Amino acid sequence: MFTIFCKKNINSTKIMDMFSKLTHLFQQALETREPSVNLLDSFVDHWKGITNYYIETTGQTRPVKQTDIPWRLKQMLDILVYEEAQQGQEEMGPCMEYLLQHKLLETLCTLGKAQYPPGMNQQVLVFFSKILVQIQKPMLHILNVYRPVQKLVRLCGLPGSQTEKEEAQLMFVVCSRVKQDPYVLNYILEIKKDNHSKRSISTSEDTEKERSGETVSSNYPTASNPASTSSPQQHSPTDSPSTIFPANAGLIHVLVHLSRSQKSRVALKAFESLLLLVSIPKEDTAVCLAESTPLCQLLAERLCELFSQLPATLEPADIHSFPQTHWNNGPDVLCSVPFSQSGMQESQSFPGSEHMESFFAWLDFLDHLMREAPKSLAVRLAKEIHHCWLVGVLQHELLQMSEMGVLVNTALLCCSVRHIQSPAMVEELVSFLLGRQTQSEQRLDTESHVLRYQLIEHCDHISDEISITTLLLFEELLQKPHRDILFNLVLRNLENRCYVTRTLGGGDDCRHFTDTDPVEENEELEEDPFFTDMYGEDEFNSSEHLMHRPQLIREHRCSGQTQALDIVNSFLCLVPQEAKTSQHVQGARYETYVHDAHEQPYELNLQVTSVLSRLAVFPHPHLHEYLLDPYIILAPGARSLFSVLIRVIGELMQRIEVIPNFTEKLVHVRRQLMGLDGESGVDHMPLLKGVIILEEFCKELAAIAFVKLPPNNTNLQNTDTL
Repeated sequence: MFTIFCKKNINSTKIMDMFSKLTHLFQQALETREPSVNLLDSFVDHWKGITNYYIETTGQTRPVKQTDIPWRLKQMLDILVYEEAQQGQEEMGPCMEYLLQHKLLETLCTLGKAQYPPGMNQQVLVFFSKILVQIQKPMLHILNVYRPVQKLVRLCGLPGSQTEKEEAQLMFVVCSRVKQDPYVLNYILEIKKDNHSKRSISTSEDTEKERSGETVSSNYPTASNPASTSSPQQHSPTDSPSTIFPANAGLIHVLVHLSRSQKSRVALKAFESLLLLVSIPKEDTAVCLAESTPLCQLLAERLCELFSQLPATLEPADIHSFPQTHWNNGPDVLCSVPFSQSGMQESQSFPGSEHMESFFAWLDFLDHLMREAPKSLAVRLAKEIHHCWLVGVLQHELLQMSEMGVLVNTALLCCSVRHIQSPAMVEELVSFLLGRQTQSEQRLDTESHVLRYQLIEHCDHISDEISITTLLLFEELLQKPHRDILFNLVLRNLENRCYVTRTLGGGDDCRHFTDTDPVEENEELEEDPFFTDMYGEDEFNSSEHLMHRPQLIREHRCSGQTQALDIVNSFLCLVPQEAKTSQHVQGARYETYVHDAHEQPYELNLQVTSVLSRLAVFPHPHLHEYLLDPYIILAPGARSLFSVLIRVIGELMQRIEVIPNFTEKLVHVRRQLMGLDGESGVDHMPLLKGVIILEEFCKELAAIAFVKLPPNNTNLQNTDTL
């Protein structure tokens, strides 16, 4: 019995072990299948819960947030994210397959468009944004994803929208996806490669050829043309018909619309989205954006619109002192907001300052776009700005008859030049202001480039304010890293060295001196035709009044070999001793000036010297010779900077002879300009200021020549007279 019992017990144990193993296997199988089945069932149940709401309820005005729709959408999203995490890299889970096969996104887009229940559009925008962010696998190339995204984009950017925040977020997410996978851009923009036409605008060369006869108006009003809003936009004769883009539809239109938002963070998000698009490094993407979308056109037109909003009553001083505006310094610079909320200090606020801030923030943004974009897109945008704003709006404002209009618009252009840094936009700016001519200029040539001629004429305008502002414009322009600026303005007229006397053999006339031949001061005056034809022999005693400088010893040399130390001493000794005040005021001597050689311009004469000093700094041999070499033999009728200074000093010395206590008054005015003495009435104030400016200018030229000295010739001589 015991044996039989033991055998039965062993068999029962084996049976129990087998049953336990089977139970474990079944449990494993159930655990493996159950999540998949439950996830899909749960996903479908949540979707049916949403659709049943529309079947069971009609005519209710209860907001969507008071229903279970937002919760069900969140559950569906969580299921999709969890499912993707459990799948392999290339696999698609059953819930995602269900969403695509049953076109759930299409249906959601339709429900959002219907705005039922109220606020449904907002929920759909949020769901689309989150699914594109949280699902890691590429989606925008799938038909049942990009098509509803296209439809939803068309629902964005509508007037009076209450969902700008959610729209801006969706645009940013879409642009981020496009940045990751640039090939999907064609799907989002709905571009048909077979039949799209390329948009053509006039090139810079065409603009130059047609400048005199072209008629380009803007859709935006200006101070001198307030009725232009009702006139249709015209294009120059060189333009081919522009591509007709869908009105107010598509990703680009929506982004530009959102950039206008009064909600600063919405505008900032739109700016960032545009930057994501244009910074895609692929060349074919850049060409697509440039030629197959209205991107460049809309951005340039927005610039014109903001420019037209600038009041004509702006003060030039406010424009010149306006701080550099950066589009990403803070969200409030992107839209018109009260200054108590913006980043601008109350002390910088003036009538029209909020419009200036918006305009220059947009200009800075466009400049930043062109620096980040591929070259082809940057060039196209720059040409569109040239065509639409510079030629279409600004050129007319600069050439108008109203002095106040010319003054304000020149100041705005000067401030704009300061903001522009991108090579593509600098290229178009140079083309607009200076043209492309390379040959030497002809006297009184008013036709080659009308604007350039007028701007140069404005440097000597009857209005001192216009002269100063135009000189400031050229000074800003000379600081741009573009070789054509200096060549166009100066070097093309110096390259043949027509200012130098030629010998009979055709070479340059060089003076030769022995080491013991002194050069007298009055010899310089006799060689200057603009000085000697002005005064008679007895009218001006140069050796007595003009210069008391040490005699300079010259070696055998031509003008190009003039020693730099002699040049330094020549400019230092130009101003007569009795007209100098440096030695009477501490900190104004030459040794100090070498280290601090630039003063801020405050009057027209000082601005002229500022521009000339900037030109003298450029390391070009012809420019150095013409501006800094006192010893060149000038051709008949030619002037150099040194000869003009001699003439000015001659006039100066005649005028100061009639001023009583001249030296004391001059020292007092210098101390006033340096802030050491208070303001007080002094006779002949403009003349006294001019004397000080002249002295400082000569010191600055000497300082520039000193800086250009070779390393082994940096010991100054004969400066003890200062």
